[in-house]
Amino acid sequence: MALAEKLTQGYSKRTEIATLQKARAAFRIAGFTSTWTGFVDPISQHLVSFDQSGCARKVNNCVQRFGMGLVWFQKSAIPPSTYEPQEEGPLQNQWKLGCLLAGAVSLATACIAQSVLTESGTISGISANGLNVYKGVPFAAPPIGDLRWRPPMPVAPWTGTREADAFAPACMQVGVSMPGETPPTVSEDCLYLNIWTPAKSAQEHLPVIVWIYGGGYINGSASMPLYWGDELAHKGVIVVTIAYRLGPLGFLALSELTRESPHHSSGNYGLMDQIAALGWVHRNIAAFGGDPKCVTIAGQSSGSISVSILMASPLAKGLFQRAIGESGGLFEPLQLGPQFLLANAERDGEKFAVSLGAPSVIELRRLPASHFTGNAGGIVHAVIEPYVLPASPYETFAAGQQNDVPLLIGSNSDEARAMVDVSHETAASFSSDLERSVGQLPTALIAAYPHATDEEARRAQLGLERDLRFGWDMWAWARLQAGIGKYPVFYYSFRQQPPFPTGSIYAGWGASHFAELWYVFDHLDQSPWNWTAGDRRLADEMSSYWVNFARSGNPNGPDLPLWPAFTNAGAKVQYFADPITVGGVANINGLTVFDSVYATVRGKPFAAQ
Repeated sequence: MALAEKLTQGYSKRTEIATLQKARAAFRIAGFTSTWTGFVDPISQHLVSFDQSGCARKVNNCVQRFGMGLVWFQKSAIPPSTYEPQEEGPLQNQWKLGCLLAGAVSLATACIAQSVLTESGTISGISANGLNVYKGVPFAAPPIGDLRWRPPMPVAPWTGTREADAFAPACMQVGVSMPGETPPTVSEDCLYLNIWTPAKSAQEHLPVIVWIYGGGYINGSASMPLYWGDELAHKGVIVVTIAYRLGPLGFLALSELTRESPHHSSGNYGLMDQIAALGWVHRNIAAFGGDPKCVTIAGQSSGSISVSILMASPLAKGLFQRAIGESGGLFEPLQLGPQFLLANAERDGEKFAVSLGAPSVIELRRLPASHFTGNAGGIVHAVIEPYVLPASPYETFAAGQQNDVPLLIGSNSDEARAMVDVSHETAASFSSDLERSVGQLPTALIAAYPHATDEEARRAQLGLERDLRFGWDMWAWARLQAGIGKYPVFYYSFRQQPPFPTGSIYAGWGASHFAELWYVFDHLDQSPWNWTAGDRRLADEMSSYWVNFARSGNPNGPDLPLWPAFTNAGAKVQYFADPITVGGVANINGLTVFDSVYATVRGKPFAAQ
């Protein structure tokens, strides 16, 4: 007989219904199933089992959360994945049921966080391991129906207490943002955020980190386990992960949409979502113990591109006081990206609409959301338009008009290993393979990466794509802020090689794109690899730098190697490996060639010398 049925039997007395409802609520909050006597810890998502004391403990070599013991039946521990209750005598069944109910009721008390009044209504979350966690908190109305391709609208108020104990679906997408990730549940109704706070009262005024996921504006999820804010929160910050519309639902530009808009613009709906989430944080985070005047925006890959855009957007002014960008920016000459201009983006959007057989906005809004996922004809990028992004980030920084805040940025030494397979690269095929991957490039750029032999060709493709996609943008961003901004920039190069297992999808990646995330979020234990003491030391150091920066705008602190600010004269870069050292700008020869080529394309030298 299934456990859920046993819970029902013998507990129909009216006086015990309330207790049973509490138990069922606890099972639901914790992810309880009907086939075993364990649950999923709502903070860590590790397996937990009940014991006869009404308490629980994580199993499978996980750290204790609730200070409790294992379930024992017939004097032996029953693995949660295999346990199915057997028919036994009524007294023994009643004993089992009683301890399960006691555990569930205890968990219900342990896992319900204090209620918080937001601008739209009261929410309750989950409390465990010294943190309050609120999942699936709406920051904008569902962008569905007539609200598709419109700026995010306010959340409708509710009465009573809304449970914020489960992650919301991710925004519409196919595939995953990171190899090896479990594909998320998706929905067009997706504008929600998640909060991890260590604050015990609204008077603590803690710094806040708002995380913007990457995924090429095609994929990404605010609930991906690697982004969970539990470990950073234990160091004294509130972490908020936010969702935003992706693909054509987030970035479609059309002349009809532009005419419809009071701002005479279209596209950038995903960026508007990010700004709406920041506005929500600004208005509400104090109730969670946060300081609305001490907010750091942070992101990786396209999330980092978003950070560079938010620093250039007049709509985001005043909504954040620090910025962190990991491996992504938008600083190349617009001459190389004409599709970013509104008129060209509208033309691309109209071609896409025709390909769907729905040339009008009315018809497009009637189509299922599943039609608007994937690359979708390249409708996956920001648009230079009058409302959100009136000028490119480069032009905005060059004019000294950016949202000027302290900046922490960098990239990884082996970025491209996660993105291109060079195992079959040869000297003979190098130029044609490169053109297929990134398009036609100036001869001077190709010549800067020697490829006379097959081995050289493999290194050249990895190096060129690393610098083209990430390296030059981060160097440009650092120089613009250091030369024109009033606030400091701290620049890093991540060089540590995680112990990616042989035979895994990550094998041979080294310090690739994504690799720093395990260390930044201090989540080494989410992956059962052979982490060294050096890995753990670096994760503690990097997460501490990030928290210190969120707190004060300076990553330095006690017991950490000194991280000097980057200047265009000194050009000091923090090398993240074990041990941490300080060096110059990595791969400077290739980057300098990029700089020269881009200056020629732009028709003027780089703005900050």
